[in-house]
Amino acid sequence: MSRSLKHVTIREYVRDLVAGSAPGTVAPSERDLVDRFGVARMTVRQALDALVGEGVLERVPGRGTFVAAPQRTPTGVLGFTEEMARRGMVAEARTLLAERVPSGEGLASALQVTPGAPLVRWRRLRMADGRPVCLCETYLVERRVPGLAEALPDSLYDDLARRGLRPTWSEDVLTACAAAAEEARLLEVAVGAPVLRHDRRACSGEIVVEVSRTVYRGDHHAVSLLLRG
Repeated sequence: MSRSLKHVTIREYVRDLVAGSAPGTVAPSERDLVDRFGVARMTVRQALDALVGEGVLERVPGRGTFVAAPQRTPTGVLGFTEEMARRGMVAEARTLLAERVPSGEGLASALQVTPGAPLVRWRRLRMADGRPVCLCETYLVERRVPGLAEALPDSLYDDLARRGLRPTWSEDVLTACAAAAEEARLLEVAVGAPVLRHDRRACSGEIVVEVSRTVYRGDHHAVSLLLRG
């Protein structure tokens, strides 16, 4: 097994081990994990660093590593690449479809353009540490992102930032569903397995820059919300 796969195995082992534990619970030590998995300390540290990045664990200098309290700071509007980096994972994407399409009435209304306006439709399989996480279908107004269809970026939100269109707020709707046949095949789950559908309308100020639908594997994705009274 490669070192990268070992660090993923250790990360998920620790995640399962501490799931449901109270904040402040002592996490497994690096020495214990090195002995259990027979790997280098650097591999163990990489796995724990990823969980610290996610906010699952926290390090206290001079004391050790512990289960972290739930994060209470809003993260802002994050793209997939940024979200995976925050969790200590390497994001990858495989483009399944990239084309120009005319907008129908629903998309035209959502994107604030006239029906028939040219859009870029971009469908991707998104992966983290080599494992499929979600299917994402994104629609953008072509005149707002000229040249994007000819040179697809590694990170859409980084590209939008370079254009001065970095999303500053979004409307998000989450729905629990069952995986359809094509979704199941691409996400490597059984047909009917639980998935989470995430519909987003992302805006930069008053400009709508993205309408997307993302389907996440139910066993590899959790949603954290900060609500204020």
